[in-house]
Amino acid sequence: MKSTLRRSFLRKIATASAIPLVPSFLQQASGTSWITDYKSAYAKTPVSQTSHVEDLVKDETFWYQIKNMYGCSPGLLNLNNGGVSPQPLVVQEAFERYNRLCNEAPSYYMWRVLDQGREPLRNRLAELAGTSSEEVAIVRNTSEALETIIFGLRLEKGDKVVVCNLDYPNMANAWKQRAHRDGIILKEVQLDLPNMSNDQVVEAFAKQITNDVKIVHITHLVNWNGHILPSKRIADLAHAVGAKTIVDGAHSFAHLQDKIPALGADYYGTSLHKWLCAPFGTGLIYVKKELISELYPLLASPDPESDDIRKFENLGTRSFAIEQAIGQALDFHYAIGGALKQARLQYLKEYWALAVKDHPRIQVRTDTHPDRSCALCIVYVDGYTAADLGSRLHTDFKIHTTSIEYSNVEGVRITPHVYIVKDDLDRLISALHSLAES
Repeated sequence: MKSTLRRSFLRKIATASAIPLVPSFLQQASGTSWITDYKSAYAKTPVSQTSHVEDLVKDETFWYQIKNMYGCSPGLLNLNNGGVSPQPLVVQEAFERYNRLCNEAPSYYMWRVLDQGREPLRNRLAELAGTSSEEVAIVRNTSEALETIIFGLRLEKGDKVVVCNLDYPNMANAWKQRAHRDGIILKEVQLDLPNMSNDQVVEAFAKQITNDVKIVHITHLVNWNGHILPSKRIADLAHAVGAKTIVDGAHSFAHLQDKIPALGADYYGTSLHKWLCAPFGTGLIYVKKELISELYPLLASPDPESDDIRKFENLGTRSFAIEQAIGQALDFHYAIGGALKQARLQYLKEYWALAVKDHPRIQVRTDTHPDRSCALCIVYVDGYTAADLGSRLHTDFKIHTTSIEYSNVEGVRITPHVYIVKDDLDRLISALHSLAES
């Protein structure tokens, strides 16, 4: 049954692939409709629904076709999708189409046509985030979102903020600037991951979350090593003493299925050009409705104390083409499905990590349990610095990664995305074994 299904869809995809990649093809639902059709055919096979997902996660025929929907380099293997992810061809085409339209008459098509698409887009992003559309604004990246919050909070000299040694540098620097400028006091949680249980992580935060704390900054998924922090448990500690929470969701949005309210976030920021595969320079800020009026916008608006989330979008001229192409990225994400996407990313991580972890000179320095990490994972090879290992992977094997030497994290971060297939990871596995044995 499954082999027949695959042959049928391969014929269909081959026919579609023979059509030139012109806008008329990519604009149509046929650009992603085969994904839905393929999944639907799986659902009709006589197995349990759980098995449908489990089988599809391992179906390389399906994922090879997903790979073909990206413009992947034929030579360089990109395993640094944590920094910024490529866009599917349907998203690239949408951006180019909108950009060409804008250039026909910029002030007309930008302000009178494409600008009208922001509210429907806001509604769709809010749906994915699990929030009200009146709590979501569209910005350019996580740094802009979180720095809007950090610099907009009404904190005074002596107010205490809990941060962590593994927070992202832009956020750490923003808090340091507030401490320097305004005299707030930073209380830093020291984490040693993966050598701490979730209970120990929560305990470390609990020691710093005293009754006089105003804000607790929580990195949901640590960019350095892929570790998932128990955000809701930490947030509950903060709320118990009357503190507000800021959640950095740069690496978890559209990667994990958690909705923003489930994280205990009062404020939240993320990038859409990472796991959602939206155009470069797109992000989202979330502020609880009752807190919007108290938060100053980073860029001045007519009424800085307005309770309208749109005051955080007062950027002036922006790329409407970039913004509106987020819609096609949402379509692509929903076509695959959040649950299947997360399961596939878990599968890819476990596939390569299990294949190298028993080598005496190779250390996987991320806890690979599904509750503790997903796609991001750190690997270390004895005898190499992180920089040397990353350099050798690139020079000798044309595998692009990122080297991490930060706080107590050292190694090379491996970050596949949905367009990565097992054959790609076999190349990584072979490379790591070769370097470990040299």
